[in-house]
Amino acid sequence: MWTPEELRDLRRLHIVAGRRVDSAFSGDWRSAMRGQGMEFDQVRPYVAGDDVRHIDWNVTARANEPHIKVYREERQVTVQLVVDVSASTVPGSGGRDGRTDRRLQIARIAGSLAFAALRNRDRLGLLTWTDREETYLPPGASRSHGWAVLQATYAAATQGRRTDLASAFAAVAKRQRRRAVVAVVSDFFDDAPWDRDLTNLARRHTVHAILVHDPLDDAPRLGLVDVLDPETGAQMLVDTAAWSARRSVKARLERIRRTGARAVALSTTDDAIAVLQRWFREQVRA
Repeated sequence: MWTPEELRDLRRLHIVAGRRVDSAFSGDWRSAMRGQGMEFDQVRPYVAGDDVRHIDWNVTARANEPHIKVYREERQVTVQLVVDVSASTVPGSGGRDGRTDRRLQIARIAGSLAFAALRNRDRLGLLTWTDREETYLPPGASRSHGWAVLQATYAAATQGRRTDLASAFAAVAKRQRRRAVVAVVSDFFDDAPWDRDLTNLARRHTVHAILVHDPLDDAPRLGLVDVLDPETGAQMLVDTAAWSARRSVKARLERIRRTGARAVALSTTDDAIAVLQRWFREQVRA
């Protein structure tokens, strides 16, 4: 169950995301998501200048005159949110307001994407993941569905603690057969080989990877330091020099982009909606 403070945050997040997404961000989302596919509309008689590749030969034979298939842009996009809720998303320096850890920022991002999708009548699905499936909500397009997505994203209770991105990407690929927009929101702290699974997902779908990080991620090189792993609870001695090089925001972004996915980094100190707005504008121009 949520604490009273968490419930207040959840209601505030719902209201803020809804109002701000109703402005320019919604238009940027639609422009960036447009053109995901074409759907059949009708068959009509051939007119000089039509593309002969679209001739419907079966109808042409029956009617004894050429007919073509007419297609239209598929307006309703399926958006699949994949949200990391593992224990590594909890620690943080407090972010821009002194209380924003990765988990809260991830909820803000997921809430913004959810309202942008539903505002444009897109179908929205959710998969929250640790080292196992925590929540799965099949694609839907109602406001109540968007609220359920937000609740599931914000909820802190999970069965697992570790991160297994490879199995999350494989689960999405198995469930989502039709072409879709997949938005992955994670800190991408997973040293296991998930690259091939994300590559396969990006070949079939448009993948936006949103890397959420904290100023603590790029801690200064202090030599050997005792740290506590939030996912395992184990205390270990870490060489911060090697840690910084391997787990820096830049290194994680480069790893994502090598798979063919589109990637953007967003800090706990950032205004999440403002960063997403700039990001989708860039996708329109790309």
